[in-house]
Amino acid sequence: MASAVLGGAADRVPDVARIAVLRANALGDFIFVLPALEALRAAYPQAEIVLLGAPWHEQLWRDRPGPVDRVLVVPPAPGIRTATEGEPESSTVDFLAAARAERFDLALQLHGGGANSNPLVAALGARLTAGLRAEDAPPLDRWLRYVYYQHEVIRYLEAVALVGAAATTIIPALAVTETDRTEARTVLGESERPRVALHPGATDTRRRWPADRFGEVARTLHADGYEILVTGTPAEREVVDQVVASAGVPVRPQVGTLSLGGLAGCYAGCELVVSNDTGPLHLAAAVGTPTVGIFWVGNLITTAPVTRGRHRPITSWTVHCPVCGVDCTPGIYPHRPGDGDCPHRDSFVTDVPVAEVAEAARELLFR
Repeated sequence: MASAVLGGAADRVPDVARIAVLRANALGDFIFVLPALEALRAAYPQAEIVLLGAPWHEQLWRDRPGPVDRVLVVPPAPGIRTATEGEPESSTVDFLAAARAERFDLALQLHGGGANSNPLVAALGARLTAGLRAEDAPPLDRWLRYVYYQHEVIRYLEAVALVGAAATTIIPALAVTETDRTEARTVLGESERPRVALHPGATDTRRRWPADRFGEVARTLHADGYEILVTGTPAEREVVDQVVASAGVPVRPQVGTLSLGGLAGCYAGCELVVSNDTGPLHLAAAVGTPTVGIFWVGNLITTAPVTRGRHRPITSWTVHCPVCGVDCTPGIYPHRPGDGDCPHRDSFVTDVPVAEVAEAARELLFR
């Protein structure tokens, strides 16, 4: 196993023309890997960096400046990604045949622990493979142990350091294009007030702060003179409607009205985004917008913004299930007393008071 550091070129691979990077999961997950991609670009400036991702990655990186040159869509497979609605069927066998024809010099697994992804990366036929390895995963040529409680940005910077790619930044950044801004203006129009966006959804319902509290924040900031947007995916329409109903002041729901690029343009035009710990929060930070995020303490460790000049992660310290009282930490620490996981998915962040979120928002807005 090669050693990994965040700097130095001792492990750099010579004569690299094409690099494959597997990262095919969700929006927030991808934002965390951007500094690692920047490190690869700096270490191998002449190489083509090909992201092995999902269809939405291909759409996002179309004509967007940044460290990704091209996207190859990975077929849906267990532990890799799920199929999107309306996606045509595709074969892993056909994908691997096409990928081998690319003649990758490096193939990097920045996708997770590697139980499913390491065999896929190894099958690409690259000259050298590198990345993460959990205890149940097969090794790559160079690998780094996957340990859960580590900040995601640092995890992937350590992984690319295996091939001599030194960190150039620890701050994820995504370029906003004129196409993004034009879409946002077309959908939202011009505002007579500065804008704040609230995002009350999250795929994992344990990370959702109650909708009525977002409504309280909306009232407070509306009274301060801000136009309030409430963003959400079509699957989050119900919670967006709850925020709109509870706010009691004019707010503008935006459910499925913007593409991902348009959402980036929307957030780039906002003074602040207040959100649960979910992809749009990390997107907002990546396009340079100040954020107030509501985090469960475990996710604070792994995903919260690492700087505080423009970001305020507000922390819930709940570790017992609010329904059955089970201590949920032994799932990660099996030698400790307790019951471990439970089947409930009620919110773990309800102990975060509105006052803390509102104060953090005002501090960033009025600084």
